[in-house]
Amino acid sequence: MPTTRTDIVASCEPVFDRHGFAATGMDTLTEAANVSTRTLYKHLGSKAGLTVAVLEARMERFFSTCTASTFDELLTDLERWIEAEGARGCLFLRAQGEADALSAGAGVSTVVAEYRQRLRSLIGRLVISELGREDETVSDELLIIFEGATSTASYLGPQAIIAARSAASTVLMRGDPCTC
Repeated sequence: MPTTRTDIVASCEPVFDRHGFAATGMDTLTEAANVSTRTLYKHLGSKAGLTVAVLEARMERFFSTCTASTFDELLTDLERWIEAEGARGCLFLRAQGEADALSAGAGVSTVVAEYRQRLRSLIGRLVISELGREDETVSDELLIIFEGATSTASYLGPQAIIAARSAASTVLMRGDPCTC
């Protein structure tokens, strides 16, 4: 059941995503959330608190959409995410870049680190599923491919996912001792 806090966070996420964190003023945020400044501060404490809450909510929403059992399926999940959310690059990376301007460095860094760790763990599990063993090198390469697809989709569009699939296929074939 939605609460005022979750409604504010959900309303402000697309504003931050489209306009950035530091550049978005409190008037814009309160207007988007249809609440007073006092209400926003009551539920989130500050713009920094809102930023952290938006990132936490986005992380949970993103991972709840990831149903992949292969890396190719993870790219399909990313493709669907991009179709639904737009392709503006990684919100977590953008937030990290703006954290100091927001006086939200530690909070943002903590959420970004958690997101990165969860993404890396997910990809590691997919590698084990596909190769039948752990392979840190393959996991790192696929992480870089995923992050690259997320970023380049902003200017390559769907071609970024096609290229990522091709690169991932090469990495996975090289990592599979049965295909060498």
